Amino acid sequence: MAAPLAVNSAASLWGPYKDIWHTVGNALWRRQPEAVHLLDMILKKHKPDFISLFKNPPKNVQQHEKIQKASTEGVAIQGQQGTRLLPEQLIKEAFIISDLFDIGELSAVELLLAGEHQQPHFPGLTRGLVAVLLYWDGKRCIANSLKTLIQSRRGKTWTLELSPELVSMTTRFTDELMEQGLTYKVLTLVSQIDVNNEFEKLQRERGLGSEKHRKEVSDLIKECRQSLAESLFAWACQSPLGKDDTLLLIGHLERVTVEADGSLDAVNLALLMALLYCFDTSFIEQGTEERDDMIHQLPLLTERQYIATIHTRLQDSQPWKLPGLQATVRLAWALALRGISQLPDVTALAEFTEADEAIAELAIADNVFLFLTESVVLSENFCQEEFYIRRTHTLITDFLAFMPMKVKQLKNRADEDARMIHMSIQMGNEPPISLRRDLEHLMLLIGELYKKNPFHLELALEYWCPSEPLQTPTIMGSYLGVAHQRPPQRQVVLSKFVRQMGDLLPPTIYIPYLKMLQGLANGPQCAHYCFSLLKVNGSSHVENIQGAGGSPVSWEHFFHSLLLYHEHLRKDLPSADSVQYRHLPSRGITQKEQDGLIAFLQLTSTIITWSENARLALCEHPQWTPVVVILGLLQCSIPPVLKAELLKTLAAFGKSPEIAASLWQSLEYTQILQTVRVPSQRQAIGIEVELNEIESRCEEYPLTRAFCQLISTLVESSFPSNLGAGLRPPGFDPYLQFLRDSVFLRFRTRAYRRAAEKWEVAEVVLEVFYKLLRDYEPQLEDFVDQFVELQGEEIIAYKPPGFSLMYHLLNESPMLELALSLLEEGVKQLDTYAPFPGKKHLEKAVQHCLALLNLTLQKENLFMDLLRESQLALIVSPLEQLLQGINPRTKKADNVVNIARYLYHGNTNPELAFESAKILCCISCNSNIQIKLVGDFTHDQSVSQKLMAGFVDCLDSEDTEEFVRVEEGSESEKRVAAIRHETRIHILNLLITSLERNPPNLALYLLGFELKKPVSTTNLQDPGVLGCPRTCLHAILNILEKGTEGRTGPVAVQEYPQLAELCYQVIYQLCACSDTSGPTMRYLRTSQDFLFSQLQHLPFSNKEYEISMLNQMSWLMKTASIELRVTSLNRQRSHTQRLLHLLLDDMPVKPYSDGEGGIEDETRSVSGFLHFDTATKVRRKILSILDSIDFSQEIPEPLQLDFFDRAQIEQVIANCEHKNLRGQTICNVKLLHRVLVAEVNALQGMAAIGQRPLLMEEISTILQYVVGRNKLLQCLHAKRHALESWRQLVEIILTACPQELIQAEDRQLIIRDLLQDVHDKVLDDEAAQELMPVVAGAVFTLTAHLSQAVRTEQKQPLASGPGEAHYAFMLDSSFPSPPAAESRPVGFASIGDSSLHIILKKLLDFILKTGGGFQRVRTHLYGSLLYYLQIAQRPDEPDTLDAAKKTMWERLTAPEDVFSKLQRENMAIIESYGAALMEVVCRDACDGHEIGRMLALALLDRIVSVDKQQQWLLYLSNSGYLKVLVDSLVEDDRTLQSLLTPQPPLLKALYTYESKMAFLTRVAKLQQGALELLRSGVVVRLAQCQVYDMRPEMDPHGMFGMREPPVFIPTPVDRYRQILLPALQLCQAILTSSMAQHLQAAGQVLQFLISHSDTIQAILRCQDVSAGSLQELALLTGIISKAALPGMLSELDVDVNEGSLMELQGHIGRFQRQCLGLLSRFGGSDRLRQFKFQDDNVEGDRASKKDEIELAMQQICANVMEYCQSLMLQSSPAFQNAMCLFTPSLSETVNRDGPRQDAQVPMVPYWRLPGLGIIVYLLKQSASDFFSYYDSHRRSVNKLQNVEQLPPDEIKELCQSVMPAGVDKISTAQKCVLARRRLVKLINNRAKLLSLCSFIIETCLFILWRHLEYYLLHCTPTDSQDSLFACRMLFKSRRLQEPNLDFRSGLALVSQHDIDQLQSDAINAFGESLQKKLLDIEGLYSKVRSRYSFIQALVRRIRGLLRISRS
Repeated sequence: MAAPLAVNSAASLWGPYKDIWHTVGNALWRRQPEAVHLLDMILKKHKPDFISLFKNPPKNVQQHEKIQKASTEGVAIQGQQGTRLLPEQLIKEAFIISDLFDIGELSAVELLLAGEHQQPHFPGLTRGLVAVLLYWDGKRCIANSLKTLIQSRRGKTWTLELSPELVSMTTRFTDELMEQGLTYKVLTLVSQIDVNNEFEKLQRERGLGSEKHRKEVSDLIKECRQSLAESLFAWACQSPLGKDDTLLLIGHLERVTVEADGSLDAVNLALLMALLYCFDTSFIEQGTEERDDMIHQLPLLTERQYIATIHTRLQDSQPWKLPGLQATVRLAWALALRGISQLPDVTALAEFTEADEAIAELAIADNVFLFLTESVVLSENFCQEEFYIRRTHTLITDFLAFMPMKVKQLKNRADEDARMIHMSIQMGNEPPISLRRDLEHLMLLIGELYKKNPFHLELALEYWCPSEPLQTPTIMGSYLGVAHQRPPQRQVVLSKFVRQMGDLLPPTIYIPYLKMLQGLANGPQCAHYCFSLLKVNGSSHVENIQGAGGSPVSWEHFFHSLLLYHEHLRKDLPSADSVQYRHLPSRGITQKEQDGLIAFLQLTSTIITWSENARLALCEHPQWTPVVVILGLLQCSIPPVLKAELLKTLAAFGKSPEIAASLWQSLEYTQILQTVRVPSQRQAIGIEVELNEIESRCEEYPLTRAFCQLISTLVESSFPSNLGAGLRPPGFDPYLQFLRDSVFLRFRTRAYRRAAEKWEVAEVVLEVFYKLLRDYEPQLEDFVDQFVELQGEEIIAYKPPGFSLMYHLLNESPMLELALSLLEEGVKQLDTYAPFPGKKHLEKAVQHCLALLNLTLQKENLFMDLLRESQLALIVSPLEQLLQGINPRTKKADNVVNIARYLYHGNTNPELAFESAKILCCISCNSNIQIKLVGDFTHDQSVSQKLMAGFVDCLDSEDTEEFVRVEEGSESEKRVAAIRHETRIHILNLLITSLERNPPNLALYLLGFELKKPVSTTNLQDPGVLGCPRTCLHAILNILEKGTEGRTGPVAVQEYPQLAELCYQVIYQLCACSDTSGPTMRYLRTSQDFLFSQLQHLPFSNKEYEISMLNQMSWLMKTASIELRVTSLNRQRSHTQRLLHLLLDDMPVKPYSDGEGGIEDETRSVSGFLHFDTATKVRRKILSILDSIDFSQEIPEPLQLDFFDRAQIEQVIANCEHKNLRGQTICNVKLLHRVLVAEVNALQGMAAIGQRPLLMEEISTILQYVVGRNKLLQCLHAKRHALESWRQLVEIILTACPQELIQAEDRQLIIRDLLQDVHDKVLDDEAAQELMPVVAGAVFTLTAHLSQAVRTEQKQPLASGPGEAHYAFMLDSSFPSPPAAESRPVGFASIGDSSLHIILKKLLDFILKTGGGFQRVRTHLYGSLLYYLQIAQRPDEPDTLDAAKKTMWERLTAPEDVFSKLQRENMAIIESYGAALMEVVCRDACDGHEIGRMLALALLDRIVSVDKQQQWLLYLSNSGYLKVLVDSLVEDDRTLQSLLTPQPPLLKALYTYESKMAFLTRVAKLQQGALELLRSGVVVRLAQCQVYDMRPEMDPHGMFGMREPPVFIPTPVDRYRQILLPALQLCQAILTSSMAQHLQAAGQVLQFLISHSDTIQAILRCQDVSAGSLQELALLTGIISKAALPGMLSELDVDVNEGSLMELQGHIGRFQRQCLGLLSRFGGSDRLRQFKFQDDNVEGDRASKKDEIELAMQQICANVMEYCQSLMLQSSPAFQNAMCLFTPSLSETVNRDGPRQDAQVPMVPYWRLPGLGIIVYLLKQSASDFFSYYDSHRRSVNKLQNVEQLPPDEIKELCQSVMPAGVDKISTAQKCVLARRRLVKLINNRAKLLSLCSFIIETCLFILWRHLEYYLLHCTPTDSQDSLFACRMLFKSRRLQEPNLDFRSGLALVSQHDIDQLQSDAINAFGESLQKKLLDIEGLYSKVRSRYSFIQALVRRIRGLLRISRS
């Protein structure tokens, strides 16, 4: 061999064959279109394998040497680099396998390596044993593929309905195989392969393992032979074999023998049928066109010499090993010849066709009919193949139709024999021995053939030719019941045969004839015809030779005989106490009579089982009264066998509920089972005696079994509650007791002649228990003792049987113990894998046992609840606890383990596995039991391994693996498939419920997690790696993985939607639970790449199972969300990126590479490479997932009821609702059905009975409606779930994934697409409203992110000029330099204005769509709208003091910037919606949910602020909403007062109040708004609120900054500030904006101040210096400076009398004094110490607090100065009587050393006026502050321009003030963003401080100038006389007109010395340096910001004043 020897890791004797079988199955059974191409390739490639069928590669010296050295040199493995060393042990095993199967050494190694790889699938087997399985599995695959390919051929018997190309391909391929001698090979292999020989070989080499392994190997070998034989059978069916092949087949059959029971085995049966199909000529009778085609294809007619050769061969007198087989073939040949002879041109064949009679005679002579019956029809495989039955049917009917003379001959012979027997009996001789019984055998054959009817073919209809056309269209003859059409000839002949055989029936043939009729009556229509026949036969008008008695085969005759027997035997009935009862009386029934009776009883049973009409007709017949007669006979002494038949016939009658009801009463009356004991009677009677004395002695129990069957049928049909009333306590109990105590509990201890009967008894009795318990629903009345009157005394009635069974099963009763022991025995028997008598019945018994436990578990909760409520003295334990009990045989608690072991037999006994899984699922809900179960399951290693394998097997059981065509498979196959499916679902539910319990739980054990160590330390592996077994997790992943490589996506999603849904749910739960999340996600990510391969197939589409499909996607998306979150947190960027690309890309990804599309793929990728730019965009996956959720929902039609009341029905439906496992509220349909039926049954009277059918019909309508409604609820729930998951995924993508993974531009486009799509879907008219909340939530998140994305993009700073930062609004942050102005794109963000407008319109449409309801939905939408409007808000720009350099003209003519443009357009869109939108928003702002109100107010705030037309303001005031808001402040007052208690209730009210005030403040900022607010009396309302007076006492430690950590609920002081500040802000806003109404506004505000004067004064005293109190002060001084002016009092609208005027003046005066007092605290040098003290407490994160405090202090000074200025200006413009506020002393006030902080008294006493010194100090202070602020401002601006270049420490420090914790965790880019934010804040803070300083400086200068002017020029010192006089006069004149404080009293003492001192001090203070500073400030700042040259002028004037020396 030139090529190096390489090992195929998939094993060339197994892997490729498995693939062939898989492909063949996919193409031919599953009809997958894409598999056809693959099949063609595979067939071409593997044709040699089919030609050399089963031939193994031969041994080879070279290979032998190579493998010998493999332990040192290694071997090459295909597809892998390098070589692999093989262990010595493996090499030894390889040589053994090579010898064993006579295969090449390399192939042996391959098998072993494959075995090693497959080992996890076969727990407990070594690789050698697995290799044996794989070897035979490979053979099986090839044989099955061959069979399937041949079945798909074009041919004459069947069609698989495949495409013509496919059929041509397989036909061509198989023809080529046939030409290569396929028949010979198949026949040789069938003869060679022998299970026993193979087993001997394997046994010698220890190649057989456990029982299971042995069974699997033998099954595989048998299946190989079977499939090979069936491929020949299939061939012969489709196109008969040629001459040589037919001869080979005949040659093979000559040597065949039968099995031990006399039947043919499956292989030989198939070969016999193949030969019979070769001789099949039935098509000759068909229509002409097809017939001609077929004749040309039939080798029988086309091949020369075919007929001659075969004929000669079959005429050969050499006997075969089986003469019967030879006879069968001859009969078929004779009929074929007879068939051919009907063709027009067969004269050439005359010599053969005329020999047909002779051949048939030979066949009959060899007992052909007997052989066909015993060896063919009774063979167990015969009934499993429809075409065997059809062919045998054709054989028999052909014989009857083509050879009528032969049939007549048989009849005559039988008559003759009957006469001879009759004569010899008369003569007393022995009857002759040599009699032939051919007719009898023929009849028995017909009876047996049609007795079973597994495919519901009703072939027997051909034997019935209706004499009259049938009235009912449902019952049709086989000629399709076309009226008056002549039935076909064959049917006439056959029906004549049936009728004539019954005429003049000789006694010998009586029983066979009855058995034949029994067979022919099998089926609904046949039974009807047979019934009619027996009816007609008996009628007297038929002229019968047999006299008046009518035919012996008739109802009349039969029932008449029964009656006679009854009368005859009744006379013989011995007296009750006679001892001879047990011996049959002399005149009994002879054996022959008994057989005849039994045959007729069986015929009757068959007919009435199938035909209800017959049942009722017989039962109601007045003369026959069958039920009465049978019951009578049952009381007579007749053999148990006959009694059993009578009981079975009764059971058949009992199928009709009408008959069953009366049957119960008759049973009770006749005491078949003695239920009433008569005291005089010494001895018991009835069935119990028969069981204990007769049957037990005979060791056969037909009667007991029949009795159980009868009860079983009756229980199902109708159930009498008051059975036996009047004679005994009514109820079913005596029957139940008999069944339980005498039959069930003792069945194991009785002796059985037939071993199987033991299990038959168990099965029938357990079936009765099962039915009783199944139909039992615990009712309250069951738990109350019911008393009944019986012969004058009160006795307790029996409980329902279900109650009694429940009681026994919920206690450690013998019944439960026996049931559990039966389960143990069952599983032991199954573990042997050996056939034993009664196996089927044992399995059934076990199934009923498991079902009983199941039903008990389902009903126990209700039962125990009712028992607890009742007074009954019964004790019961929950079944799950009883199952934990100790097993008396093993002394272990292994009951549950025994139940779970049935899962291991899921492949062979799916029903048992199903029941077992159901029980485990039920038990697993209890946590305590879970822990115990884990212990039991893992206690024994081998049991644990088996249990795990059982669970895994059940999950793995792929029915489609065996390609059961679900639509074509028989009923049983469909049922099994359904059961397997349900089992898997129960196991998954078990996993889901267990995962919700604490570890350790069953799910963790089954999914392969650690139980001994912490769960999170598990390291999940692929099966087989590190000894890891194959667990349920692997099975689940396997289910979901199938199909993910192809285009179609996971197979399970389409084929088992519900299963797939649960699988995804388990995986989600594993990923979501903290313990299991780590290991699971690691395993899924690394070993499986699970999420990527699943997500690429989203969205799934499966219209039929929409609910499951949505849930599948939901769980998958939720899992994906977790994965994205986790990989983002762990910085596993590549994983995150890969999933994001998959979900978000709109470029087509690389298509899946299917195996066959290799070439296609390459061309595709090349073309893709060339036309990359023109690639079409595809829909983003995240959007197509959304598309797949259909928002519309069909709603079931409302009920239209005629009888029931609709409202009541709705009520009943509501009462029947319950929460299902998923937490959805659905209606319990079964319960509803019971309620409604009970309602109908309760109706009395004739009318009700007449209307019953109509009522029942209406009930079914209601139930259908409810089912529809349930589906609707579930569907909506699923849609909601899917949407929630989708939303979660979108949110995770936008928030949790690293921002830089999605480019900014893409990010906006994605959000835009998502927003538009989600809106389009929800705005559709069909969209279900239930989905709105989820959509609204998604819209909210998306808009928030859109806003953030666009605003981030706006913030990219670009240096556009030397040394200044200019904020450019650019399209994309990736431009290296700002684009030139003209090329700057129009529009806002990357997505452009138009997209933003569309989004806005859709948002508004959505808000309007919600209408009146759905306020919560609107809350989300308001939030979204706010975020949206935020986009057009200017970002915080740093105030660089440069902007103002432009001239006024420049500013006016500047083009509109993007923000204003977008804002204007937004407003236009909002206004286009008009009043409808306004109405909705305003209504929400005024009432409803708190959050809704807050957001609506915020939205109004936003809109009013940008609404230039003031439309909204107008609407608000005109429609009264503004008034409502203002008036609601009074209600708020009450709730707010409660908030100031130390432990407040909820803070909701505070937040809504803040929102409301913020909105009102916003309105107040507009001039028109302020006007409206004044009109609505808002300030008056505030003045009325009492909450402002409730100022809490200050915390003395509050001034030390916030020492204790902040908590969420603010302190009472803070809460109070939150209440007060908005009110002050509102007043300030109103004062500022009301121009025209200023006086009115100020007056109202003054009133507010006065009404809360205590609070105001407390604030002005300012005892603690914290940021909050300073803010209060700043606001308050601002208001006072505008409102508390002397001129206001005249404006107050109170009727001013003298007293109140005085009081008001007092208030104002006090305000003025306190304000001036503040100056010395905040303006003097005092301020520094306070501020420094604050400074010590400032940590890093409080930097902004420090800024606030600084700002507030400056603000207070500015406000006070403004107030001074206003007071001075208002007093009088003339200098002479100017109002002086400061004493002419420049030294600063009082001592500076006192402990300021603690002084509780104000620094400046009220009566003492401050000196001018404070002003000068403030002036100096502000000037120096100004420069420090200015420098700080410049530095910050420079830093801002070069943020990226700042050192990391500085950036970190900047960030910490914004985000105190966790700075290290964020990326550098984010740090820069935070630093930038902090710098902008700093710059703006400094800019504000600069403007305040500048204002203070200007005001100080002004006041200083006015005072100096007054003092130095106009003031008359006190020492001079006139001054006093002037002063007094002035005071008097002012007193009345100017209601103000008398400031002069403080100034009255100015002496000349003071004035001189003032002048000299002023000259010193106002020196050159100060003047220079002031002028510098003007140069730096005031030039652009304020009145230019104002400072200069004042400085000049003051200088001038100081120069003037006083004269």
